[in-house]
Amino acid sequence: MPSIGPMELIVVLVIALVIIGPKKLPGAAKSLGSSMRGFKESLTSSGSDSPELTAATSEPVAERTSPQPSAVQA
Repeated sequence: MPSIGPMELIVVLVIALVIIGPKKLPGAAKSLGSSMRGFKESLTSSGSDSPELTAATSEPVAERTSPQPSAVQA
């Protein structure tokens, strides 16, 4: 995978500046950064701490599935 060089970074920043505008660019960058931070934290957090996940993985499959309705009589 090729790395992003300084020229590519400048082109991306100029395009972002044109699309978003100079007044909203800092807010958009802050929002993007906080979104990336939250995504990274969700990936690195331990899934075993979640009670929903623990309950869902400890129950047998037959108990988790709802019973299928019998044939409908007309």
